Amino acid sequence: MVSSIQQTLEFYAKKYNNKNFIETDPISIPHSFSKRQDIEISAFWTATIAWGNRKSIIQNGRRLMQLMDNSPHDFVVHHQESDRKNFEKFVHRTFQYTDTLYFLEFFQNYYIHNNSLEDAFVLTSTGGETPYFEMAFNQFHQRFFNLENVPARTLKHVSKPSSGSRCKRLVMFLRWMVRKDNKGVDFGLWKNIKMSQLMIPLDVHVERSARSLGLLKRSSLDWKAVVELSDNCRRIRPDDPSYYDFALFGMSIEKLF
Repeated sequence: MVSSIQQTLEFYAKKYNNKNFIETDPISIPHSFSKRQDIEISAFWTATIAWGNRKSIIQNGRRLMQLMDNSPHDFVVHHQESDRKNFEKFVHRTFQYTDTLYFLEFFQNYYIHNNSLEDAFVLTSTGGETPYFEMAFNQFHQRFFNLENVPARTLKHVSKPSSGSRCKRLVMFLRWMVRKDNKGVDFGLWKNIKMSQLMIPLDVHVERSARSLGLLKRSSLDWKAVVELSDNCRRIRPDDPSYYDFALFGMSIEKLF
């Protein structure tokens, strides 16, 4: 028997999981590209600055891609230090020039030696009872900040569960990269991480809907809250829990709660 909660989630997820959703969402930035590495870089960077006004996020995401000649992979691999001057005036809220410089440094070093950003997230061991992404995000954080002279201010732009963070932007980025269906919103580029392992990006919109539906009880908005919500969605839809991100976000946007 299908519960009323599941019926509600299925209805709104279907409503928002379609190509009409793309244009007004930050995911529209990586949808501008077809090359795998271009999608990865643009998606990761767009997800990183995805807080605040959605129009501003999209506007600055497009601006950032223009600064990379709309060829992010080719740019990050082949650019010279002098090319970085063009980014001096790029700012999105607290993401500033110093942060941009480190991101460019990381991507250049990474893609010179690796074909896909997926490799930085894939684990060889699940670590027993520890949720997959708790380990994967902690591992990625360590790898991302493994270069010399890491700016202290840049650390806040890539979160890790071990600090209690919800890691909302990383969780969203992984949904974009891993989740796949025939609706064309998420990319499904990465095959070494299972859709069943994905989490729910927890922001104020999703929180409002999740609490109203009884899917989230924890008072603190931290990593444990992400695990609680994601596990509850996984119980309803074991193979594709992050599908309900569309529903929880959409219901809040429509001010149903």
